[in-house]
Parts: sequence; C-alpha cells; structure tokens
Amino acid sequence: MRLLIMGPQGVGKGTQAALLAEHYGIPAISTGDIFRYNIKNKTELGLEALKYTDKGELVPDELTNKIVKDRLAMDDAKNGWILDGYPRNASQVKALDAMLEELGTPLDKVIALDADHDVLMQRIAKRAQEQGRSDDTPEAIAKRLATYAKETAPLLDTYKSRGQLVAIDGVGDIDAIQANIVAALSD
Repeated sequence: MRLLIMGPQGVGKGTQAALLAEHYGIPAISTGDIFRYNIKNKTELGLEALKYTDKGELVPDELTNKIVKDRLAMDDAKNGWILDGYPRNASQVKALDAMLEELGTPLDKVIALDADHDVLMQRIAKRAQEQGRSDDTPEAIAKRLATYAKETAPLLDTYKSRGQLVAIDGVGDIDAIQANIVAALSD
C-alpha cells in the first residue's frame, strides 16, 4: 500500500500516519520529521532547512524532492509507505509522479484529512506547548495554513480526478478516525 496523507497543519496527519503504518506494516515517512531530525543533529541538510523553517517558510522543492526520492528508495519502503507532508504544490506532484514511475511503484490512494480552522489553531498551539517546537509560533502557524490553502489544498482536485482521493473528517476520536480511514481504503 502506497499512500499520501494530506491536510492542513494540525489536522492529525502524523498521528494517523503512525497508526496506519502500524496497521499496514509499512513506514510512515514525514518530510517534517526528516527535516526536524536533520535540524536537531545539525546536519548540512538540517542547517539549510533551518534557514527556512525559522522564518515559518517551507523548505524549497529541490531540497524536499531530493530527500523524498532518497527515502522512498530505501529497503523498508519497498512494500509500501505512507507519505506525510509531501507533495505540497503542483511542482512536487510532478516530481513525485516522476519518482514513482522511475521506482515502478504507483500511488494507491490519497487520504485527505480536514478540520475547521479554529480547531487547527487550538491543536497546533497545544502541540507547541507540549513539544516546544520553535516553528509553531502563531505567526508561523497562520502563514503555513495560508500557504496550505493556496498551494496544497488545490492538489486534492488532481488526486480526485485520478480517482485516488479518500476524504476523511479529521475531528473526533483518534481511533474512530483511523477506523474510518481503514474502512474507506478497503472499499
């Protein structure tokens, strides 16, 4: 199973990706986690990414595409994966399509989680307190949500037109949301 999980910041993509990864026995691959790991460990990639994330900006496509391609080619991803946080724009959709064609691994489905803007703001503020994430300031959150609405949300239409979109309400009990996703993927 090769899945994308998409939705605005704070909708629960990471939580659901982890649960689905366990359910299907495939890795959850989060571009945000990859960048945070590299930032924490002060790698070359991390220092480059930090220049953008500290300003609440997204890491440029070229850098993001490279890390995604490298990660999808790893052995643990041979039997499937759940990609969280990518693609974020039309250019990345084209890059992902090319990667998957090159790897001979077509995309199965795209899970689109959604929640009300106020719910997202509350969740991200709570996450910032609990995890101490420097990239979760109110200004950075607002900027990322606006960028999602402008650049990423329209991508859902692309996947809908391909018959790959599975829309799920991201509000409610975590286990119930996961059950809804698994049921929708089984259809």
